[in-house]
Amino acid sequence: MPEQLIGSGTADYLPGEGAVPHSVVTPAPSHPKRLGRPAGTTHQIVWRYVIPITTIHLLAFVVFIPRLFSWSGLALLVVGISVFGSGINIGYHRLLTHRSFKCPEWVERCFVILAVCCMQDAPATWVATHRLHHKDSDDTPDPHSPLVGFWWSHIGWSFLENRDINNAATYERYARDILRKPFYLWLQRGIATLWVYLAQVLVFFAVGFLVGWLTNGAAAGVRLGLSWVAWGVILRTVVVWHLTWSVNSLSHMFGYRTHETGEQSRNNWLVALGTNGEGWHNNHHVSPNSATNWHRWWEVDLTYVVIRILELLGLASDVIRPTRLLSKHKDKNAA
Repeated sequence: MPEQLIGSGTADYLPGEGAVPHSVVTPAPSHPKRLGRPAGTTHQIVWRYVIPITTIHLLAFVVFIPRLFSWSGLALLVVGISVFGSGINIGYHRLLTHRSFKCPEWVERCFVILAVCCMQDAPATWVATHRLHHKDSDDTPDPHSPLVGFWWSHIGWSFLENRDINNAATYERYARDILRKPFYLWLQRGIATLWVYLAQVLVFFAVGFLVGWLTNGAAAGVRLGLSWVAWGVILRTVVVWHLTWSVNSLSHMFGYRTHETGEQSRNNWLVALGTNGEGWHNNHHVSPNSATNWHRWWEVDLTYVVIRILELLGLASDVIRPTRLLSKHKDKNAA
């Protein structure tokens, strides 16, 4: 079944259920036309996104308070970008959305919890939106095409209600495999994802306080706890947001194209560096359910390295690689 998922995806856009691959792949135009916003977009502001995104961005400025700087907090930021970012790259994207490999349920849930700690919505919403993107990439129904505008693709699309995403029919068609599982259904309801995010804030503060208290007393514990929250949670959340959003925006605007995929996806080395391989976006669009975007030796995909390590440890199986997909893709182009 891996070779079924080339280009737009499947008939009902759930991996492995009746694929309809492109029979002809058209080159992306050198001067693509501008698009209007998706038809389902309204002028209704989505406050559940606007408020937390704005608040977290403003709170991130606390890192400029000298007393909240610590080298351990900085280290948590740097490490956390990759660790928690893997929740998006592996958990939400390659595992839940594209089913690039299989793993034990507890491993899947660990990656999903890391993703929820990045405050990028519940799994079903993320998955449905991304599958919509692959179905009509850089066409009017695409939820976040930069052909509408850079800021629209980067963040603006999430601030206005899109009825094509937020309805029961869309979740049934694009994310029913996710919502079949009670755990993901629970995350989808109410403010469960917010409680998970706040729980990590408590953990970071508590551990930081304990370390600081044991070494230099209670006052130092409070400072270190706040430092870890500021650098290890708040600023890290903002950085991971913009890295993820850059795949939607920059990787459809700047970079080189190895494959003709019928839309504007690009291989962008800078985005790839920041996202551990997600920026090789043209490679991803030519074989979206592949576990790796590493098509050339310099297109290093550290996200795939993690998946490969899981495979060697017996924690990942049925890992899909792009060889057969690319071969079939080339045959279709030649035809």
